[in-house]
Amino acid sequence: MDNNFKIFTSFIKDLLNYSLKGDKIYHLWMGLLTFLMIGGAYLYTKQLQSGLAITGMNDHVSWGLYISNFTFLVGLAAAAVMLVIPAYIFSDVDLYKVVLIGEGVAVGALLMCLAFVTVDIGGPQRFWHLIPGIGRLNFPQSLLAWDIIVLNGYLLLNLLIPFYILFNKYRGEAPNKKIYVPLVFLSIFWAVALHMVTAFLYAGLSARPFWNNALLGPRFLASAFAGGPAFILVMLGFTKRFSNFKVDESILDKIAVIVTIAAQINLVMLGSEVFKEFYNATHHSISAVYLFFGIGEKSALVPWIWTAISLNIIATLTLTIHKLRNNDFFRYSACVLLFAAIWIEKGMGLVVPGFIPSPLGSVVEYHPTLVEIGITIGIWAFGLFVITLLVRLGFAIEQNIIKYKEKASS
Repeated sequence: MDNNFKIFTSFIKDLLNYSLKGDKIYHLWMGLLTFLMIGGAYLYTKQLQSGLAITGMNDHVSWGLYISNFTFLVGLAAAAVMLVIPAYIFSDVDLYKVVLIGEGVAVGALLMCLAFVTVDIGGPQRFWHLIPGIGRLNFPQSLLAWDIIVLNGYLLLNLLIPFYILFNKYRGEAPNKKIYVPLVFLSIFWAVALHMVTAFLYAGLSARPFWNNALLGPRFLASAFAGGPAFILVMLGFTKRFSNFKVDESILDKIAVIVTIAAQINLVMLGSEVFKEFYNATHHSISAVYLFFGIGEKSALVPWIWTAISLNIIATLTLTIHKLRNNDFFRYSACVLLFAAIWIEKGMGLVVPGFIPSPLGSVVEYHPTLVEIGITIGIWAFGLFVITLLVRLGFAIEQNIIKYKEKASS
């Protein structure tokens, strides 16, 4: 026990020491993210002082930029499973080398999810009301309770699995598959549950017909499995360009194929939703009409959704053409476009139009304020800070740059 504690303390010290070392690009990147985080934190203090009145949200549109990002990031976190399955279950040697990026992205995305929920609620200091025994979680009646459990449970799994594997690697031992493989299987099912529960939060609100769609859950998964790996693919491109970690072309090809298939499925589902809303339009299609064409002079979201659809089509077609997908410039450009398209679709294109018009027919538009945008940028900076740190440390252990060195007793 004493020896394990000694190794553990050495592990933590080595991680801290390595996280402070790096070249100029690394320090500039982390410094920029720190600056943005401080700016976001400052703006959040202003929001705490003035309340949510300082945001663009109102009585009619009570979910805005914060929950839009939360919805998108849940998918980004769940997408890690697209690397976990081939790496751990099917023992794919190529993807096993980069599965740590997927798990690092999942942890960073989940922390951002929790941060966006925190800034969206008016009294975050009252969270203790959700703690069983002290407060009341309302489980299993409340879908929000389910969401809290799957979010925190998935975060815990994505911390435990890589920690166990990397800690054993650090001390020069092979991890016991009987310990971590069951957790991997659990994390796979948990990832699907994470996104489905979030989809059910929307689909279960029958007073909002725009979300009351049986295809919402599957489309959440398809878009997550396209946008998440696209983000990871771009990260691998940066890793290959700015670090000593070797990223084989076969790894990039496999992830690009995953992104392509998921993007194609997502596009088919988008077409199905558009057909359902407009071919036999009813009064329940009014939110979709507002989103795609506007109502009278109210058309704030029209440029957003048409931009998203255009980017989605361009990115999917680019990735579908084999020669373009194998070209670094077109591959990474398509992934960036796809990531942006899905961010718009699952954010401003999903959350906000669900509230417009209101159940009483009022058309009140939503425009995020500079405070909201600043806080959002700060949270994204925090997430990228965590992802950069976790991925860099994980690769350092995998390459034996960080390893346990037994000190001779004097």
